[in-house]
Amino acid sequence: MDQGVRVVKIGFIGLGIMGRPMAGHLVKAGHDVTGFDLNPVEFGGAFAGSVAEAVRDADVVITMLPADPQVEAVFPEIVAHAPQDALYIDFSTITPRTARRLAERWKRTLDAPVSGGEKGAADAVLSIMVGGAPADFEAAGPIFAAVGTTVELVGGPGSGQYVKAANQLVVGGTYALVAEAIVLMEAAGVDARAGLDVLAGGLAGSRILELKRASMLARDFRPGFRIDLHHKDMGIILDAARGAEVAIPMGALTAQLIAAARAQGHGSLDHSALLKVVEGLSR
Repeated sequence: MDQGVRVVKIGFIGLGIMGRPMAGHLVKAGHDVTGFDLNPVEFGGAFAGSVAEAVRDADVVITMLPADPQVEAVFPEIVAHAPQDALYIDFSTITPRTARRLAERWKRTLDAPVSGGEKGAADAVLSIMVGGAPADFEAAGPIFAAVGTTVELVGGPGSGQYVKAANQLVVGGTYALVAEAIVLMEAAGVDARAGLDVLAGGLAGSRILELKRASMLARDFRPGFRIDLHHKDMGIILDAARGAEVAIPMGALTAQLIAAARAQGHGSLDHSALLKVVEGLSR
């Protein structure tokens, strides 16, 4: 651990695909981490028997959970058992409305959803968009440094969730367009692999083309981020847009494509499986 970085006691709730490696990185950074999950797992720190046990005496309480209901279910336990001066960081992707409601109930709260998927969590290179008070953001610096590389304070409570909604909007739309490009090139008899290589090196280039073009061409949809979760996120996006009173027609169409993928039984596949839906539209 870097000299001058204080070891903090962390209660980490949610040790799933993303939370487990994140908690492990915090242990490797030298912090005292006690974790809890419904499914006992090894992550390098101590495993608690309950939320209450995990957060008791914690300097920092972290949640990394699937959606609003899970966060709202554990939050009363945090309020009841964590020290009142503890910093609460929620890495989950939830609605801005819920994030703001949590901030009203706990004086030191940061909503800090992440982008980068399972690989980003494993490699500690997540992008983290943070809403909350500047002083709390500064205090959380060592935590963020252990799990991510791009970290920005984007506004007050709930702001991080708005930026995460924007992130998922762009990601979902990009997957849909890459899928359409693949279908177009293959149907025209073009070498789609070479075509995507050219696209990736030009103005159309993106992280999705960089990381996913080979697996999409191979129809390898092993999950890094499941359709089910992106479907949940599209609901957050549409709700956020209504709350902000803005129109997102491309986002609404992307939400329908993702909903179709889920309805067709692809919910457990990677969100690049939008290709299966786009292919089906041309048959």
